[in-house]
Amino acid sequence: MVAGVSLLGIAAVLAGCGVTSGAEDVTLRLVAADYGDSGANSSEKYWDQLVEAYEKAHPGVTVDVSVYSWNDVDAKVKKMVDSGDAPDMAQIGAYADYAAADKLYQVGDVVSIPVEADFVSQLADAGKVRGVQYGMPFASSTRLLFYNKTLFAKAGLTPPTTWAELAEDAQALKAQGVKYPYALPLGPEEAQAETMQWLLSGGGGYAQTAGGYDLDSTENVDTFDWLKNDLVGKGLTGPVAPGKLNRADAFTAFTAGDVGMLNGHPSLMKAAEKKGVKFGMVPMPGVNGPAKVSMGVADWMTAFKQNGHADEIGDFLDFVYSEDNVVDFSREYDLLPVTNSASQAMTGTKEDADLQPFLDQLTLSQLPPVGRTSWAGVSAAIKKRIGQAVTADGSPAEVLDQLQTTATALANSSGE
Repeated sequence: MVAGVSLLGIAAVLAGCGVTSGAEDVTLRLVAADYGDSGANSSEKYWDQLVEAYEKAHPGVTVDVSVYSWNDVDAKVKKMVDSGDAPDMAQIGAYADYAAADKLYQVGDVVSIPVEADFVSQLADAGKVRGVQYGMPFASSTRLLFYNKTLFAKAGLTPPTTWAELAEDAQALKAQGVKYPYALPLGPEEAQAETMQWLLSGGGGYAQTAGGYDLDSTENVDTFDWLKNDLVGKGLTGPVAPGKLNRADAFTAFTAGDVGMLNGHPSLMKAAEKKGVKFGMVPMPGVNGPAKVSMGVADWMTAFKQNGHADEIGDFLDFVYSEDNVVDFSREYDLLPVTNSASQAMTGTKEDADLQPFLDQLTLSQLPPVGRTSWAGVSAAIKKRIGQAVTADGSPAEVLDQLQTTATALANSSGE
């Protein structure tokens, strides 16, 4: 196993799995995304070792895994499904469209009751369409405010707990010549995430009601008015317009020592450490204190019905989601565990101390409305337009009203 799970540990886990015997041989096809940043830790190696261990105890089952980059995996799966050649399992970024088209098994139809009950509740709820779970969380993360300790010390600053303090710190960093006092990536790569983090810290969000979107709420407009007037308008977000700054470029600038503060997820820790950047992490500031809700993110494992391998899929996934394997995956890729048992195993350990602040935020997290088939279109619209809200001649109220109109139309056309 990756990250040193012992052979004894594998044997113990496998002992709890059903073994196919006396039946026809079955080949399960799994399409997975690559979480690695080099050949040394590619997800292909992870799955190869996981599958090898599983197949030794299940001689009648072969698991064929294809790993693709995150740039390609969703499109690859869509092409397979559209051509009538769906995989048995796919580990992808979105599931709602497949669930709405009745192409997926319900989670309870494949995995065992203990595994189903072990998913972290916020993540399990986000995997539901109309109250039924189809998406199994596979990896998760939350966001924290990263700050450059060296730049803060030079300016005599302490990390902010409120928006006002964040703006004051950014002003002081600007006076010290910091290129990006606060990096605000509202570019098309991942603007929906930065936007949601800010909306939650302002007491708003994307969908405050069960049956609709709430993009143009008073809280959301107030949040973007503040961003426009108190950060962007005062030149505190750097030389690149927020609507043109992508998350990856903001992260690169942080690891180069050019950013005072930005919202980041766990993978930024390792990237910053490699570059020798000393950083700290605190909860996202809110209007009057630390934000009460953090943004959570999850990727999804799905089980397709086309080939009818429910029993074999469920047995394999029970193994994938065993405590040791979830802990192993989370440690290998600096991601948060998606099960309660793995979360408990990682809490308070020296080995996982760097992930602890993110684990603490997971219980306070809220995920985007990924269970709505309209969300993909709404997310795309946010990525395209939200940066206009903080331009000199932009109007947050108008942009959010336009996005609300788009969201309502997409929801209505999806029958939500």
